[in-house]
Amino acid sequence: MEELIVTIVVAISLAMDCFAVSLGIGCSPVPCDKKSVFRLSFYFGLFQGGMALLGWIVGNTILPYIESFDHWIAFFLLAWIGIRMIREAFSKDSNEINGDPTRGGTLVMLSIATSIDALGVGLSLSFISSDVFLSSLIIGVVSAIFTVIGLKSGNRLSAKFGKRIEILGGLILLAIGTRLVITHLAG
Repeated sequence: MEELIVTIVVAISLAMDCFAVSLGIGCSPVPCDKKSVFRLSFYFGLFQGGMALLGWIVGNTILPYIESFDHWIAFFLLAWIGIRMIREAFSKDSNEINGDPTRGGTLVMLSIATSIDALGVGLSLSFISSDVFLSSLIIGVVSAIFTVIGLKSGNRLSAKFGKRIEILGGLILLAIGTRLVITHLAG
């Protein structure tokens, strides 16, 4: 039972990035329809659980090679999306959407950016849980749930506050990326 509680706490802490990023996306003018919500929550959950499992599988083999710059990858991906959101908020045509962050390459990049920490957490899964597959599944499901909550919340804020909240959403993504860099450089 204690292992399950630890796994759930780890899953919630990993899901916070998914929540914050999906909140930012929900603040953008992208429609928050069922397909978009499903795509974003599915990918974020899949990548979080998958990266945790991958971290456990490859262990110390790959982490030393990417830990020196993984935070920069996440920063640039989040900054790119955040700057696009801010720029679109200031564009003349407020109804024009230059890219749906719940589709294609942008969706994959955001999924990777939010799940890089899960790779490192995957290394420690063998120490806190006897069933890494169940732990990865819990991490993925919790991340998907937090993504839905963030996306829906951001969409409600966007409906109420308009372009100002889209700018805030872009700033949130920039702040998350900056926090990742500062945390890794300080640690």
